Amino acid sequence: MEGILVAEFDTRRAAELAVEHVVQECGVQRTDVVQPMGADNTSGDRPALADVKVKPKPGEKLEGPIEVSVDFHGDDPKRVADALKSVGAKAVRTK
Repeated sequence: MEGILVAEFDTRRAAELAVEHVVQECGVQRTDVVQPMGADNTSGDRPALADVKVKPKPGEKLEGPIEVSVDFHGDDPKRVADALKSVGAKAVRTK
């Protein structure tokens, strides 16, 4: 089975952790995992605080969720989706 899973994360830190999980636990090739870095998809919905120097001001708007796309080739998509959810994916969908 082949396809693409797209997962949404609130923070960049969670998205990066998800990439490591699908690569290390599910054996997905790193080249099959993409983190969009567009202008509207770089900071997440909320700060992780572990990777920012200055705490955001109350009410400061962030740019939206981070998406991680995973191409799967013969891999069990449920296993990959479960790995993404285990590290905080808000939503996982098939594209």
